[in-house]
Amino acid sequence: MPGHLATTTLNLTTGRAERILDLTGACEDFLARTAEGGDGLLNIFVPHATAGIAIIETGAGSDDDLLSALHSLLPADDRWQHRHGSPGHGRDHVLPALVPPHATLPVIGGRLELGTWQSVCLVDTNKDNPERTVRLSFLG
Repeated sequence: MPGHLATTTLNLTTGRAERILDLTGACEDFLARTAEGGDGLLNIFVPHATAGIAIIETGAGSDDDLLSALHSLLPADDRWQHRHGSPGHGRDHVLPALVPPHATLPVIGGRLELGTWQSVCLVDTNKDNPERTVRLSFLG
C-alpha cells in the first residue's frame, strides 16, 4: 500500500458558542474506510483562520479547562487590532498560533495511535462562523 493517499472533508456546524468538538470518531470511521489495515499517517487540517486542532482528553473537564485557559490568554475584549465581527473577535485570529490548524498522527494497523485518554478535537472560539470544514488525509 505504499503511496496510498485518501482524503475526505467533514462539514461541521459548531454553533454560535465557543466549542471543542471531538473528531476522534470521524477520524476512526475515515480510517476504517481507507487505511485498509495498514500503517501510515493521518493529517487533520482545518482551513480556517480562527480554529485549531488539539489532541486532548475530553469529558473529564479538560475541554472546558482549555477554553478557560484560552479566555485567560486571549480575552474577548477590545484590545485587538483585528476588529470586525463580534467584540473580541480579533483574538479568534490569534488562536491558531497557540492551537495550530493541523495535526499529524500515526496510524498503526489501520487504527489511530492515540494515548488512552487522548482525543482529536476541533477548537473553535469564533462565534461569528458556525460552519467549519475539516480535511482528513491518510497517507499509507
